[in-house]
Amino acid sequence: MTNYYIRNSFPKIFSALHPAPKSNGRSSLEPMDKVINTNVNEDKFAKSIEDLLGHLEFDVHCGKIWFGGQRMVLSHAHALWRLREDLSSNLGNDITQRLFFRYGYFAGLEDAEISKKLRPDGSWKEVFLSGPQLHTIRGMVKVVPDEMIVDFDNGEFFASFDWHHSFEVAYHKKFHGLSDKPVCFSSLGYASGYTSSFFGRQIAFKEVQCAAMGFDHCRIEGRPLEEWDEDTDLQKFFDAERLNTELSERRSNFDEIKRQNPDLRIQPEGFFSAIGESPSFKKATALMKKVAKTKATVLLQGETGVGKEVFANALHEASDRSANPFIAINCASIPNDLIESELFGVDKGAFTGATQSRKGKIEAASSGTLFLDEVIELSHRAQAALLRVLQEGVLNHVGGHNNILVDIRVIVATNEDLRKAVQDGKFRQDLYYRLSTFPILIPPLRERKQDILLLAKFFLQKYAAMYQKNIQGFTDKAREYLNLHTWPGNVREIQNVIERAVILNENNNMIDADDLLLSNIQERHSQSGQKLKISATSGNLHLTDDSRVDDMVETLFHDGFDLEKFNDKLIHAALSQCDGNISKAARLLNLSRAKLDYRLRKLN
Repeated sequence: MTNYYIRNSFPKIFSALHPAPKSNGRSSLEPMDKVINTNVNEDKFAKSIEDLLGHLEFDVHCGKIWFGGQRMVLSHAHALWRLREDLSSNLGNDITQRLFFRYGYFAGLEDAEISKKLRPDGSWKEVFLSGPQLHTIRGMVKVVPDEMIVDFDNGEFFASFDWHHSFEVAYHKKFHGLSDKPVCFSSLGYASGYTSSFFGRQIAFKEVQCAAMGFDHCRIEGRPLEEWDEDTDLQKFFDAERLNTELSERRSNFDEIKRQNPDLRIQPEGFFSAIGESPSFKKATALMKKVAKTKATVLLQGETGVGKEVFANALHEASDRSANPFIAINCASIPNDLIESELFGVDKGAFTGATQSRKGKIEAASSGTLFLDEVIELSHRAQAALLRVLQEGVLNHVGGHNNILVDIRVIVATNEDLRKAVQDGKFRQDLYYRLSTFPILIPPLRERKQDILLLAKFFLQKYAAMYQKNIQGFTDKAREYLNLHTWPGNVREIQNVIERAVILNENNNMIDADDLLLSNIQERHSQSGQKLKISATSGNLHLTDDSRVDDMVETLFHDGFDLEKFNDKLIHAALSQCDGNISKAARLLNLSRAKLDYRLRKLN
């Protein structure tokens, strides 16, 4: 039996990490006004794992295992133990213990995010206890809760758990017999990482007894880090001073290697701060670096949305003109009858409505850089005037006769083939040769696969800060969707997708695949073939085949079929299977508790 002591009001920290869902007037996470003693039967605790198992999916078509949107790996316990032994013999026990503890700690951090997602309608206790259950599902150790005392108002926390069948104990006893100290470093790190992330403060667990030392089972106790009288593994293995000392020693060694081998020194790539490491992107930036300090006209070519203006601005910043104006104008956005006055300026009285003289964009950019996007849209008269500016550095206002000297560096861009436009008579040949002095092709995002996640991370940080959300990153499945999408809208599209995902993310969790709304990838993923899933009722693996589901759906359509009645039957079947438990039925139907409540109210 397990004792839980929950004191005072609803935990403020948890409320911030895991906001209560809005429902029909009452939340399952309402404040508790008095001390509550609850006994939890071990069998009931084990049975409640069933809803978590339903989220474990083996995609045999793609060779992937998914759990709560994160990719998992089914690994050999013996192989992991052999790695531990190998590290210990080469690096020493202390470093090996630290590495395995930190591995467990980071796994615990990941599962803390998953737990908040998989039980959105549960009480804080139900959500927290999914951590020990996830630890069990991982096959590392069987976890049995013993005691938990939580007082968020006064910062009090204590918990104890019993561990049975630890894989670390089993292999240590197999190869080394009994130990004189605890050996479950990765499991201990998991408990510390999970609880620290869940409660928003450092909670350190210690293994107060270990089955490897001859005890019947392992036992751990956890409390806030500062309340332990002696050092814990959490303090030792995350000791910043110790890590800095080691890093300093390694850095000194590396500096000595560089001193002896000057050819190994890394030279900075240069000025361009845009995001990308793919070969095609690096080729474009290398060309920009060569032309940046010159006055040569640069022609940027690439599809809509690849970031031509970003490149143009970077060229300006890297040039000797960076302290002077950078003027950008989209030629396609200005009507043909106004483009000349916008670019070259106008004298008073030149046409109806010209009530005063004014400078054009070219004159405003004098001594700086002029960027003309969609230059192919210029009228023939504007093309002729631009050619004169490039060749002679002289322009005339519309309606004016005075020659005006200008000193500008011109960068132009187009998403169309200028050479073809010349052949079609749409663009002047002499201007084309003048503009194409130094062409640079900016690759589309679909040819920059290595850069997709870099860009996504950049935009996530940007929009999370803008919308004041504490979003830590992307789930593995979300990253896979980002890589699978072809991005016809290029960088502009990924920017919009990430901004929308940040806005849609309500609980400040990680961005999941569903937040991205990439429907074509979701459809392709759902049609990818057979998958193995663990039954939430039997615990056994079973095969899901989308083609069989399609066949079943086809049989539904007959005379008299009523979609609303069919939905009602599905809801009744789910409630029946879950013994009337609305939260469990909602999870079974892949609905939120609030949505199922709404449907039930419609059904009276």
